[in-house]
Amino acid sequence: MSPIEIEPGRLFVGGQWREAADGARTEVVDPSRGAVVTTVAEAGAADVDAAVRAAREAFDGGAWSGLSGRERGRILHRAAELIRENADELAQLESLDVGKPISLCHAVDVTNAANDYEHFAALAHSLDGSVRNTPMNALAYTKREPLGVVAAITPFNFPLILAGSKIGPALAAGNTVVHKPADETPLSALYMAGLLQRAGVPDGVVNVVTGTGPVAGEALLRHRGVDKVAFTGSTAIGRHVAATAGEALKPVTMELGGNAANIVFEDADLEKAVGAIIKAFVFNTGQFCMGGPRLLVARSVHSTLLSILADAVPGVPVGDPRDPGTVVGPMAGEKHLKKVEEYVDLARKEGGRIVIGGERLDLDGGFYYKPTVIADLSNDSRVVQEEIFGPVLTVQPFDTEDEAVALANSTPYGLASGVQTTNLARAHRVADRLQAGIVWVNDWAMLDPAVPFGGVKDSGYGREYGPEALDAYTRVKSVVVSLD
Repeated sequence: MSPIEIEPGRLFVGGQWREAADGARTEVVDPSRGAVVTTVAEAGAADVDAAVRAAREAFDGGAWSGLSGRERGRILHRAAELIRENADELAQLESLDVGKPISLCHAVDVTNAANDYEHFAALAHSLDGSVRNTPMNALAYTKREPLGVVAAITPFNFPLILAGSKIGPALAAGNTVVHKPADETPLSALYMAGLLQRAGVPDGVVNVVTGTGPVAGEALLRHRGVDKVAFTGSTAIGRHVAATAGEALKPVTMELGGNAANIVFEDADLEKAVGAIIKAFVFNTGQFCMGGPRLLVARSVHSTLLSILADAVPGVPVGDPRDPGTVVGPMAGEKHLKKVEEYVDLARKEGGRIVIGGERLDLDGGFYYKPTVIADLSNDSRVVQEEIFGPVLTVQPFDTEDEAVALANSTPYGLASGVQTTNLARAHRVADRLQAGIVWVNDWAMLDPAVPFGGVKDSGYGREYGPEALDAYTRVKSVVVSLD
């Protein structure tokens, strides 16, 4: 694979590439080798202010909101086409930046990003209101309007997809956007800014400010010119985002942490279930808020399943993300690797038994950790209850369906959950009782832009994807015309 030519990263404000006002730059590290590959501009408060002002000017001037939904949809369709035409470049950037296997970047990240824009391009046509029947001698109708300037703040684990899940519906509804990607993984956000401009998005409608959360993110969150905040990240930071936005009464949608349970009943097809189990905890090196790091297994098949996992997990290819055969790449950064190490050490102290893995993988100086399976932890263990965000699976037995549901619902999180069973009635019955925004049956991570997802409890609120996503980027206005 040929090396990637990376243009020195600059901020994208008002349709122009520019350096940070104070000239500050920050390093971007390849997590597979621990080496600096480039630098990007590090935005400060003045840069964020310029980006918000550009977005406000574009919105107030009607450069985007003044277009018909059909015209906006046509441009978003073109953006989807450009993503597909530039799939190799985007996949290489995402792999280099995040440490994702290149095959995963092609099959999941780039494909879903294109699908996101295509899906919301179609929905841009359907922002309809309705006529209301009232006893008044009047014509009463509703219409949906864009909110204004949207702050999109995205995390490091799925930069391309999670940007599209916010920018797509925001643009479909007629809003303008200031995007602050994670400071560790800014490259695809900058590339997409150029693609959207080429697709026909007017200047100022999409702006990208790279930089740190405490500086650029905080300035964007507190800016009075921002009308709505869309955030994906940790629950701890999400609480701060919600509290800060609430001071200005700004609407917020947030997709936060997760710690999903994957329930395997005694009647499950174990061969199929093992595939879903492994995918659930190693997908994206476990850096997946909707991953399945908690495995709950019917006691009658508990020891059998542990034995199968002990044999199967070491066979999952871990290594250089540039190798098309790699399934599990490095952690996205050294701090994420250290966090996983700390949790596995804690598991040992809490009485956990390491079935497989439990240590770093020394490879090319990168941030690798072996997929790890841990048994014999109690349900109140911190390793069970807290979000690890790495390739670590805890395994707990249960005796009854009621116990399985209680264990699944016992953490503060509620983003995703899974059920492995061949009993159709049980699948529906248990899915109804699980406290989660999405439930997968007999597989894991089945996602499509048409299917909404989001959290309950400490996993946040609001929904991304589906027509439901547009509700978060529009407001309803009622018009009542007297007929007297």
